[in-house]
Amino acid sequence: MESVAKRQPLEITRLSGSLGAEVRGVSLAAATPADAETIRALLLEHLVLFFPDQHLTPDSHIAFGRLFGELEAHPNLAFATEHPEFFELHAAGGEGAIADEWHSDLTCQEQPSVMAILHMVKCPPVGGDTLWANMYKAYEELSPAMREFCEGLTALHDADPHGRPDSMALHPVVRVHPETGRKSLFVNEHFTRRIVELSHEESGALLNFLTRWATNTRFTVRYHWREGTIAMWDNRCTQHSVLNDFEGERIIQRVTVMGDKPEPASPPRWEPSLKPLSAASRHDRQLHTYLKDRNTTD
Repeated sequence: MESVAKRQPLEITRLSGSLGAEVRGVSLAAATPADAETIRALLLEHLVLFFPDQHLTPDSHIAFGRLFGELEAHPNLAFATEHPEFFELHAAGGEGAIADEWHSDLTCQEQPSVMAILHMVKCPPVGGDTLWANMYKAYEELSPAMREFCEGLTALHDADPHGRPDSMALHPVVRVHPETGRKSLFVNEHFTRRIVELSHEESGALLNFLTRWATNTRFTVRYHWREGTIAMWDNRCTQHSVLNDFEGERIIQRVTVMGDKPEPASPPRWEPSLKPLSAASRHDRQLHTYLKDRNTTD
């Protein structure tokens, strides 16, 4: 089978000044490893890609995802399926599993998601758009002083929104993309709980600023879905959120490429900030538990 580049030129349409592009001229169901390399290069450039009019079957969806790496089941969602790495989510009238908080997928894991590949099987005629934000820009447009400060920090992430506060991971606040070498902000409102090197109060103030800053509208793209569209995005340098404003049924199918360990822009510059035992130390309990467990297993 000939590669995409030999069959026909791809039609690339940018969707915003910050990120996002629609791609036409390729059949993902028949994609080859050479096609995947072309698509990977486009993803590194545009951060999130949309392929209209694809209509993949579950098997072809899984096969396409495997061109980009190992697929894994979702650790916080359980589905009765013969393919644990493939899952389908139903929502009706805004009720269901709606990812309506800004997040990068599975940062509660030690090795979060590299990328996600989503098939919009059915979408409401109005509403239910998804937004993505460019975390390269979120980092680069901070002041030099704030960039330097954030590079010396780490953050605790957990799966508390999924009923798993015990599922925790520590990640740099600023990470380096392993393929582009660019720095990006790596905190989000859904999974990030605490800046390790700051007190509870200081952490709350900084995280409140950073999570709002990261989703500034000038860093974003908003996509209105059509049935049969495939989206794929790089979780290492983006965040996303669904607008929970729709009526009617919304069905998505998704696979997730896993296996990425975030690389810090620089090593932590300070020790964890934990108060001595007192009534106020309850705010430090989770961080203390995580650090104790990690030291026990190291």
